[in-house]
Amino acid sequence: MKYLCLIYDNEQNWDRLPKAEVDAVMAGYHKFSEDLVTSGKMISGEALEPVHTATTVRVRDGKTITTDGPFAETKEQLGGYYLVEAVDLNDAIQIAARIPSAAMGCVEVRPIMSFDTP
Repeated sequence: MKYLCLIYDNEQNWDRLPKAEVDAVMAGYHKFSEDLVTSGKMISGEALEPVHTATTVRVRDGKTITTDGPFAETKEQLGGYYLVEAVDLNDAIQIAARIPSAAMGCVEVRPIMSFDTP
C-alpha cells in the first residue's frame, strides 16, 4: 500500500541552527533516503522551497484568486514529502519515525486512495 509522509518543520528553526547541525540533519536525510531506496520502499520524495515561495489558489464564482504564501499561518510548514510503499499503516509509521524531521517537527502519514476498479 502507498503512503504519503508529509514533513512539517518550523522554517525559522532551521535558520537558527549552526551549520554543523544542519549538515548532520541533512546527512541523516541522505542516509534515510538511501535506506528507503535499498529496501525498495521508496517511490518518490522531494524537499520543497521555503513557504514564502508558495502561492495559494482558490476559484470563487468562476474567478481565480491567488494569495502569496500558504493557506494557513502555522508554526510548522510543509517542507517536503516521501511517497513510500508500506505493508500497512504500522509499517508506514515505522518509516515516518525514521525521517530526521520527526525529531524536530512532525510527519503526517496519509494512505494514498486507490481508484483502481476491481
